Amino acid sequence: MVTGNLNRRQTLGLFGAAAATAVLPIAGKAKAAAKELRIGWQKNGVLALAKSQGALEKRFADRGIKVTWAEFTSGPPLLEALGAGALDFGPTGDVPPLFAQAARGNLLYVGTYRGSSQGSAILVHKDSPIQSIADLKGKKLAFKRGSSAHNVAVKVLRKGGLSPSDVTQLDLAPPDAAAAFKNGSIDAWSIWDPYTAIAQADPQTRVLTTAEGIVDSWSYFLGNGDFAAENGDLIVEVIDELKKVGGTAQSNFDETVKAIASITGVPENVTKVVLSRRGADLGAVSTVPDAAVQYQQALADEFYDLKIIPRKLDISDIVWRPKAS
Repeated sequence: MVTGNLNRRQTLGLFGAAAATAVLPIAGKAKAAAKELRIGWQKNGVLALAKSQGALEKRFADRGIKVTWAEFTSGPPLLEALGAGALDFGPTGDVPPLFAQAARGNLLYVGTYRGSSQGSAILVHKDSPIQSIADLKGKKLAFKRGSSAHNVAVKVLRKGGLSPSDVTQLDLAPPDAAAAFKNGSIDAWSIWDPYTAIAQADPQTRVLTTAEGIVDSWSYFLGNGDFAAENGDLIVEVIDELKKVGGTAQSNFDETVKAIASITGVPENVTKVVLSRRGADLGAVSTVPDAAVQYQQALADEFYDLKIIPRKLDISDIVWRPKAS
């Protein structure tokens, strides 16, 4: 078991571990009565737990449904694969679906899960002269364009009386941003857990602000449009199983810390920070409520007004609803 702070090689290894698996061959359209469920996942949260436990494999074994997994470091490439038909189901933060819908990707919102807004933050160096959000003006701020960190950056800047054009924006995926932050070539970094918690454990890192009170923590499960249309009952069962896995995990906190630390390679003390943040709840899984649609629509409108996405979106156009029983 690794204890204490991660060294540079370990940290970059975590950030980069999934990069090689993010490019998938394009598959054909999903067929009715699926015999395979292709899931994209990121190394965190309830889906990672379900994978480690084989929960979905067990649930569908008697029907001969094979579950396959492909790992990603962030939402944008996952949704690209999903929309293209290389995946059937996967998780993401709030911003990636906007870009995917704007690009007319073939996907649908099928579920939600909630995290903690404390887990998303703007990080600066310990000795940085940046002491307030307003001090970011003219500085180099890194985030992955099209990720939830993009939204955090936009809303944090607005709170400080700034706009995105007031900073030098650097589009960096977590592995590249981690290296750039470590060597001091960027001034600030917008990032999410568990990367936030890993960086917080480094005494040379300071949290300028978290997203708490600034950004609501909505995340989503999305399905390939054809797959969801033809396999709605299967989607319902996936959401139900993930809710059960998450609820059990919340009830067995110490064991869950150990399990997720084992999956991610993040030390248990850091993992405990992630899972203990205010509002964190692995069992908060559901189909898509109206509040989530309203949140996502407001976000889409804001990003269109800022000319971050190229066209106006109607989120309700791509929200999947289960059939009434």
